[in-house]
Amino acid sequence: MNTTTADLKSIKTFAEFYPLYLKEHANRTCRRLHFVGSSLALACLALLIYTGRPGYALGALLCGYGFAWVGHFGFEKNRPASFKRPLYSFMGDWVMYRDLWSGRIRF
Repeated sequence: MNTTTADLKSIKTFAEFYPLYLKEHANRTCRRLHFVGSSLALACLALLIYTGRPGYALGALLCGYGFAWVGHFGFEKNRPASFKRPLYSFMGDWVMYRDLWSGRIRF
């Protein structure tokens, strides 16, 4: 199911947004690509802190968004929620990441 921009504009809270976010991540490969991208982004951030090299910040962004967008355009066949609600989408990425680790969402 693709959520329309109008649907997302009417949302007032993250609690309302997250179920729609999950519907836009129904494809298992898309979720896996999000997970890999988020994990690599965290690794890049750790390397940024460890080395102080700013290039790792760019690596974190490229990994996080690159893997997610491949999942959306290539497998989910929808536009990423980050184009519609960037802050809630960013929050949703990390809540879904936690939910994948905890087993609440099928990996």
